[in-house]
Amino acid sequence: MFDLGWTELLLIGIVALIVVGPKDLPGLFRSVGRFVGKAKSMAREFSRAMEDAADDSGIRDVTKTIRSATNPVGTAMDSVKDATRGLTDIDPKSATGQLSAERQEAKKKIEAAAARKAAERMQREAAEAMKKAEAAEAALKPGDPAADSAPKTDTPKDSA
Repeated sequence: MFDLGWTELLLIGIVALIVVGPKDLPGLFRSVGRFVGKAKSMAREFSRAMEDAADDSGIRDVTKTIRSATNPVGTAMDSVKDATRGLTDIDPKSATGQLSAERQEAKKKIEAAAARKAAERMQREAAEAMKKAEAAEAALKPGDPAADSAPKTDTPKDSA
């Protein structure tokens, strides 16, 4: 409203403390708070009264007409949206509704088949990875010359 920051409010508080004194300062702030509250409530009542008067006189209809005249594309898009809402409400007993139900059923079957194939592929890949891991472990069995020449990574190095 007055665009006062914290520094301005602090300055006003210090000046009020000096002018009014610390004894009467809380009463002054209480009175100012009541005044501001009454002013806000009066402004709210005035705004409501003006909005009610505008509703009664039909100003909102005129405002809507002016907005639609200044923004014809937006008005046209609103009309298209209203028209398409009626198209999406399909009667389930009609031929279109039955076809839509059939398509939904086919969609569910396709999704289920795709999920099954993905799970089978993942199982196959996991089995292949397990075979490779077992082959690598078999190659590193104790007594195997390849395992003895491989560097050991289990023992930590001393950092002294």
